[in-house]
Amino acid sequence: MSDNILIVDDEPTVRSAMRGYLVEHGYAVFEAHNADAMRRVLETTDIDIILLDVMLPGENGLSIGRWLANKPEIGIIMISAMSSESDRIIGLEVGADDYLPKPVSPRELLARIRALQRRYRARAQNAGLPRYFFETWQLDTVRRVLLDPDGVIVSLSDGEFGLLFAFVEHPQRVLSRDQLLDFARGQNCEAFDRAIDVQVSRLRKKLDTRLTTEFIRTVRNEGYLFIPRVERK
Repeated sequence: MSDNILIVDDEPTVRSAMRGYLVEHGYAVFEAHNADAMRRVLETTDIDIILLDVMLPGENGLSIGRWLANKPEIGIIMISAMSSESDRIIGLEVGADDYLPKPVSPRELLARIRALQRRYRARAQNAGLPRYFFETWQLDTVRRVLLDPDGVIVSLSDGEFGLLFAFVEHPQRVLSRDQLLDFARGQNCEAFDRAIDVQVSRLRKKLDTRLTTEFIRTVRNEGYLFIPRVERK
């Protein structure tokens, strides 16, 4: 990751203050006052981290965050006067890597940016890992996240991620419980300390809240079948 940062905030004084501090610490800083201006910057410049205000005129920061979820190479730090626990959770669920309340301490902001850069450098070492697409869903094995058809991140435990990884690696094929355990082992899962059936049930519940069709079918006395066609990229 290089050092290009884009500040998206409709308050010129806020952008100016953050830009001055970050430039002093060696960053190239770009500014945008709304979503359209942000997209124009992204068309011409490789941005590494976006500092994104939530309360923007027109398209707000949460909507922008969902759109940026399809650009996993860009880190997102949301900054907002809305600082309740539920606000932070929503911000993280739509794709932000971090969430800071206003007013922001410049030193803390710098520390969060550097921490995010370290995480993205570690991800880059695993850049050869594939992504899996099924229906209009995406399993990103670099970020270890599942994106629903609207680009919203669906939170998965390590065990659920390992189970879904096993399914997308072996779609449209009946897998026994022992096979699922073997395939998922090594995906940093929680060792499936509970029955595979419980893990499948948990995964189904998370998928079913956004589904109109069945994804995981139980095959009596044999195991489970992941129904969708899967494309690996």
